[in-house]
Amino acid sequence: MNYKNKPTWMLAAITATILSTTTLVGCGDDADSQIQTTTTDKVVINPDPFPSTYTPIPSTTTLITNVTIIDGIGGMQANSQILMADGKIVGLGAEIDTPDDVMIIDGAGKYVTPGIIDTHSHLGVYPSPDTRSHADGNEMTSPVTAQVWAEHSVWPQDPGFQRALAGGVTALQILPGSANLFGGRSVVLKNLPDRTVQDMKFPDAPYGIKMACGENPKRVYGKKGGPATRMANVAGYRKAWIGAAEYKAKWEQYEADVEAGKDVKAPKRDLNNETLKGVLDGDIIVHMHCYRADEMVVMMDVMKEFNYQIGSFHHAVEGYKIADKLAQNNVCASMWADWWGFKLEAYDAIRENIPMVHAAGACAVVHSDSDIGIQRLNQEAAKAWSDGRRAGIDISQADAWQWLAANPAKSLGIFDQTGSLEVGKNADVVLWSADPFSTYAQAEKVYIDGGLAFDRSAPDTWPVSDFELGQIGEGDHK
Repeated sequence: MNYKNKPTWMLAAITATILSTTTLVGCGDDADSQIQTTTTDKVVINPDPFPSTYTPIPSTTTLITNVTIIDGIGGMQANSQILMADGKIVGLGAEIDTPDDVMIIDGAGKYVTPGIIDTHSHLGVYPSPDTRSHADGNEMTSPVTAQVWAEHSVWPQDPGFQRALAGGVTALQILPGSANLFGGRSVVLKNLPDRTVQDMKFPDAPYGIKMACGENPKRVYGKKGGPATRMANVAGYRKAWIGAAEYKAKWEQYEADVEAGKDVKAPKRDLNNETLKGVLDGDIIVHMHCYRADEMVVMMDVMKEFNYQIGSFHHAVEGYKIADKLAQNNVCASMWADWWGFKLEAYDAIRENIPMVHAAGACAVVHSDSDIGIQRLNQEAAKAWSDGRRAGIDISQADAWQWLAANPAKSLGIFDQTGSLEVGKNADVVLWSADPFSTYAQAEKVYIDGGLAFDRSAPDTWPVSDFELGQIGEGDHK
C-alpha cells in the first residue's frame, strides 16, 4: 500500500502567491501591439502548518554480530550481522565490510528485529494518570469533527511513551477516540520522548483520519440528535462525503480559473472539509474503528461510492469472516490477539483471527489500543501466532513479525522509511535478549534512527517524564 505516489493539495494556513498573466488585447495597423498585464492573488493553503521538528539523537556506528535477524518482511537468518551508521541500516548478512571505528556488540543467543510500530495508540491524548482533566481524545460535541487534530491534544509528558519504548516500540500512531463518525486527524510519532509533539512527529508521515462505525457513535449521540442507529451512521458518512466532494470541486474550479487568468475569489475555508478533501485526494489515510464483518463490508462499499481508500480497519474482531474481501480491497486489519466480549459487537471474536486474515493474503496488523498492551506487543503477536499454529495455520515467526513491522508501516504510509531491516532504511532496530516470541524475552537495546534510545543495562539513561520526577512508583527506576 503506497500513499506516497498521490496527487498533492494544500491544507492548512493560507499564503498568497502573486501570479502574473500576460494577455494580447488588440492589434492595430501600426507595429505596436497593446499588452495588458493583470495580476491575481492565488490563495494557497499550507499543507503542513505544524511541521515536524524531530531531530534524531546522536548515533554511533554499531555492528551487532552473531545474532538471529528477523527482517520484518518474512526473512530470518541465524548467525548474522547488522551494521548501522549515520541513522541508517548500511549492512546485513554474514559478511559485512566494517569500518575501523565501529562499536561491536556480540548478539550470541539473541535476536534483532525491526522496531515495533503500533497503529492504534491513545498515548498523550488519554495519558497517565487517567484523569478527566487531561482526557482529550474524544471531541464529543458533534458526530462529525474532522476538523480536530489529535496532535493538539498530545501531552508529551505521558509516562506511557517511555514504557512503550522499553517494549521495543519505535513508532506509533496517536488517534482520536471512537465516539464520532469522523473523530479527527491522527498523527504518527517517533517514540523518542521529547518536549513537544512536533519534536516527536515522524517526518513526512501522512496524516490519518479516525472514523468509527457501530455501537459507539449511536450510543453517544442517540439521545443528542443522532445518529441513533447503524443506518443513520452510514447516512452520516455519506452526507459528509457529499459535502467534501462539493468543497473539493469548488477548490478545483477556483484553481482552474486562476490558471486561466480569471480574477476570481477563493472558496471560503472549512477545516472539517479540508481534512475530508485530503482523504478524497489520497493524501490522508482512513483508519476506521469497526468490529463486525457486515459493517466493514458496508464501509468498503461507501469507500467505493466516494472513491477513497481505507488504510485499515481497527479492532476488526470479525475480520476472519471477510479476510478475502479485505485482501481484494487492499485494506489492512489492525487487530487484538484475544480481546473480546466486552460489548456485543465484540462478541463473535476468535483467537485465530489474526492468522486467518494473514493466511487469506490480507494485511494483518497487531495493535494495542492500550497503554499496557503497547508494552508487550511482541507477546500479543506471539499469542496470535501460536493460536494459529494450534488451529493448523502454519505461519513462520519471520512471517508473523510482519504484523508488528512491515504491515503497520504500510498501513501508515511510512514503509519507504521504516518497518523492515533493509539496507538504506532508517535504523529502527531492537536487540532482544531471546526469541521475541517468548514470554521471557526483553528488549535489551532499542535504536531509533541509529541512536540508542533505550538501554536496559543502563537505567540511569532511561528517559523519564517530568511528571514522574519525585513520584517514584513501585518497581520504577528514577
